[in-house]
Amino acid sequence: MTDATDPTAPGSQATGGLRTAKDLVVQRPEGLYCPAGDFYIDPWRPVDRAVITHAHADHARTGHRHYLAAAPAEGVLRARLGDIALQTLAYGDTVVHHGVAVSLHPAGHVLGSAQVRLQHGGQVWVASGDYKVAPDATCTPFEPVRCDVFITESTFGLPIYRWRPDAEVFADINAWWQANAAVGRASLLMCYSFGKAQRLLSGVDPSIGPIVVHSAVEPLNRAYRAAGVALPDTRTVSEVSDPSDFHRALVLCPPSAAAGPWAKRFGDFSDAFASGWMQLRGARRRGGHDRGFVLSDHADWPGLLGAIGATGAQRVIVTHGSVPVMVRYLTDQGLQAEAFETEYGDDAAEDGVAEPATAAI
Repeated sequence: MTDATDPTAPGSQATGGLRTAKDLVVQRPEGLYCPAGDFYIDPWRPVDRAVITHAHADHARTGHRHYLAAAPAEGVLRARLGDIALQTLAYGDTVVHHGVAVSLHPAGHVLGSAQVRLQHGGQVWVASGDYKVAPDATCTPFEPVRCDVFITESTFGLPIYRWRPDAEVFADINAWWQANAAVGRASLLMCYSFGKAQRLLSGVDPSIGPIVVHSAVEPLNRAYRAAGVALPDTRTVSEVSDPSDFHRALVLCPPSAAAGPWAKRFGDFSDAFASGWMQLRGARRRGGHDRGFVLSDHADWPGLLGAIGATGAQRVIVTHGSVPVMVRYLTDQGLQAEAFETEYGDDAAEDGVAEPATAAI
């Protein structure tokens, strides 16, 4: 996307419900579309111009001709998508395309994650992508953006989801690792390769022992370090010369790796999973993990409601997660709430892990 000021007629492709020909964002088979600006936000089919909120695979896909993303996301996007035609924008800066003013604002989800603010025809819309309001040393904190219409995720949009402070969770992880290291047992911690792994690295105590990461994690670690994010030293398995180091190691890997022969090289190990889904005892039990640490890169129930309220929006569109619950709750609070049908999902899709069925809770 480049600077442009030529206005175009805002044709409508909206589906269902409360949407009108003047909506700044509508649904199309390719994804969420801005008719006035003739571009898409996180499209799931190849398009000419795509504004990308962050580099998780359900939001950033290959095949688009032109990409626009927040400047801090450049390294992780190129690590994941390769040689793409990428234009970056600093947080808070504005580019005008076909009369639509577009700016990107921190979403607090992962490195480079952004909310997309659109202004045109007297309206302000914000598409949040995925977001988290809790502090995170690995990315810029969430920034509430005032708007008329707010497009929100709802991954953990149920009252049961309420996160503990990170310091408590990391203390539990470090205690588990320390206990395993004391008896010569590796600590295999399953997590999503992008975002969660780096957040874990930022909070664990590297003095306990060596940290080993799966080869899917290390390129993203490099991108984070290149962006100025401080992470402890890590090694891939092939870089460990003394196998006895595994006996004290913290090993970070995607869930798909832990289930296969890759994990057998560590001998005796204790395994754990770090995810917001670990809030549910059933998810921990079905996974068969020794431990489950509740740590999410998405907002919990209070975080979602606080973020929505901070926008001042009277109209809220929910994209993915516990959509019916969130729409019903917001409607009961007097807001104009509805949903977009999207192909976004939980970040677990990156590593072949399905999220638990929670809609009935």
